[in-house]
Amino acid sequence: MRNQNLFFSFQLLLALLLLPLLGVAQSTGESGIEGSILVSPVMGGPTRQGAPDAKPLPQTEFLVKQGESVVATFQTDEQGHFRVSLGAGHYSVVKREKGAMGFFGPFEVDVPSGKMKTVQWKCDSGIR
Repeated sequence: MRNQNLFFSFQLLLALLLLPLLGVAQSTGESGIEGSILVSPVMGGPTRQGAPDAKPLPQTEFLVKQGESVVATFQTDEQGHFRVSLGAGHYSVVKREKGAMGFFGPFEVDVPSGKMKTVQWKCDSGIR
């Protein structure tokens, strides 16, 4: 009986020590946007069967705006992926450098509080 009480006391103590760690992990959710950006079409003319019509947009810098103010920037990686931390709110995302042709935003996004919003945006290369 004494061993059973000692074992129960140990379990209770362990649970009390771990409880704050679980609460912190759940309540400190990062908010922002993450995802990938593709560009399409990748070659002129009709889409060819079996050939991809889109590819990742690598190493490209984007501005994150709230209204007219730039609040953050990010750059896509080699696979067109990105992640940027933002507070909850409504944002528009545009390519930093505007090219002579193509469409690269703005992309509108609403970021919820304490959560990462996952997106996949497709840019128009302007190739026809």
